[in-house]
Amino acid sequence: MDGRDAVRVPPSRLPRSTPTTMSATLVELVRTQGLATTNDLCDATGMGRTVVAQRIGHLLEVGLLARRGKGRSTGGRAPRELRFHHEAATVFGVEVGVTSVMVGLTSLDGAPLEVREDAWSVTRGPEETLARIEAMMREILAARPDAPPLAGIGVGLPCPVEFASGRPVSPPILSGWDDYPVREWLASRFGVGVWVDNEVNAMALGELRAGTARGLDDFIYVKVGTGIGAGLVSAGRLHRGAQGCAGDIAHLCIDPASTRQCRCGKTGCLQTFASGNALGRTATRLAKSGESRPLARRLAEAGEVTAADVSAAAAQGDPVCLDLLSTAGERLGEALTSLINIFNPALVVVGGGVSMAGDLLLPSLRKVVYERSLPLATRDLRVALSEHADRAGVVGAALTAVEELLGPAHLDELTTLLTGKAS
Repeated sequence: MDGRDAVRVPPSRLPRSTPTTMSATLVELVRTQGLATTNDLCDATGMGRTVVAQRIGHLLEVGLLARRGKGRSTGGRAPRELRFHHEAATVFGVEVGVTSVMVGLTSLDGAPLEVREDAWSVTRGPEETLARIEAMMREILAARPDAPPLAGIGVGLPCPVEFASGRPVSPPILSGWDDYPVREWLASRFGVGVWVDNEVNAMALGELRAGTARGLDDFIYVKVGTGIGAGLVSAGRLHRGAQGCAGDIAHLCIDPASTRQCRCGKTGCLQTFASGNALGRTATRLAKSGESRPLARRLAEAGEVTAADVSAAAAQGDPVCLDLLSTAGERLGEALTSLINIFNPALVVVGGGVSMAGDLLLPSLRKVVYERSLPLATRDLRVALSEHADRAGVVGAALTAVEELLGPAHLDELTTLLTGKAS
């Protein structure tokens, strides 16, 4: 990026005059905006060239920035360009799903170095689940003895999370997890910083930094899996809300007259129409009634049918399953219409297990969104599938930790880990 094209950092985000906050700002601009020269960084921050050069020197010394060659000359000596040295350390990303756990060791750009997944029921409780996660982490570390140092852990949970404390709050499907000290449990085992968030917030952050939404300031990430949720990014920042539950669209009432009971205790929620659980329940009924022959065969073979079976049957042309996915897309579109009118995103990214049937789900979703949303809100709106597919949770959780490690509050801890010297 040419320094002349760089967007100046808003005054509210300019660093206070401490070495650590200045370093954190420079790292963020190189990492997220691609600013590569001293002139770029001076233009973007308003900081003097001497100060910027001093901070760059320090960041090169500790290993968070690296040289990548010479840039374009504008008449004098060609500037030496910078890059974010994402190989300096590693982080773990952990996705705790309802029916599985996934652990990934990544570099500081969220790129997975090794990922492992186990089938697992989260209803077994936090102690057993975290013990299994710890074992998976240690297996990965043992398999990669030459990996850069572990700097932090990010965890995504399928429930509301108070980000400040890292604790689940009244999770409707996670019995025994309410107020459990997930952060403290993992930190005591690995001796690094741990950050816990709702899994959809983590996925949204992954899309912002390393996915379909790179370069965008305002977008919505929608996860359609066993459950449904949305992550909101506004002005380039993840919006968690006052208590951390922003984007919980699963319990929007789609049909006030419906008798479908949701786990939250209410009826007519989006979750009861378009989630993986809802599709599985409807598919079971269609299989037992014989309305869908492929589903009936699958039920006879496996003893159960799931949303994945619906997708597979639809892909083979089963009209009942095609209609089921189309209806689910319409219901999702209805829920998103209000959110789009209020939030005015540039992009809606759809991920999660059910999104694997994207070619069958998205057409009806898009149709409702474009028909019912305000024309100005949809004029340049894109609706797309996630690039990360089944690894979105791990990548997003890892980047949740990275965002915190590179911020002013924890940058000293990271540089001390890397070199034994504080910023």
